[in-house]
Amino acid sequence: MKLRTVCFCLALAATLPAGAPAFAQATTPSSTTPAVPPAAKPATAPAKPAGDAAKGTTAGTTATPAPAKPAQSPAQAALHQRQTTCGAEWRTAKEAGKIPAGQTWPKYWSACNTRLKAQGK
Repeated sequence: MKLRTVCFCLALAATLPAGAPAFAQATTPSSTTPAVPPAAKPATAPAKPAGDAAKGTTAGTTATPAPAKPAQSPAQAALHQRQTTCGAEWRTAKEAGKIPAGQTWPKYWSACNTRLKAQGK
């Protein structure tokens, strides 16, 4: 049991980034710790170069738009419509207790999909 715990802790420690803070309780500064005035604190982030602040871009760079979601093909749209239709039929039949014993959704979907394709939907 101890070996398992040690292995788990080692595996967990290996997944943490090198600069991650330890899991410890937050401490409050004690009265013996000298307070650093806000003006004397070093800057942690470099100053941003001049640019268009409203757009969030810097001078000389352009923002790239996010990739657009590809449109569905007609076959994919038809498949989605058949799935929606068969799903609604399945739920209605199941609530009414008309699903035969042993019938599962994959079997129902296969039969329903074949039927709707034959109807040209």
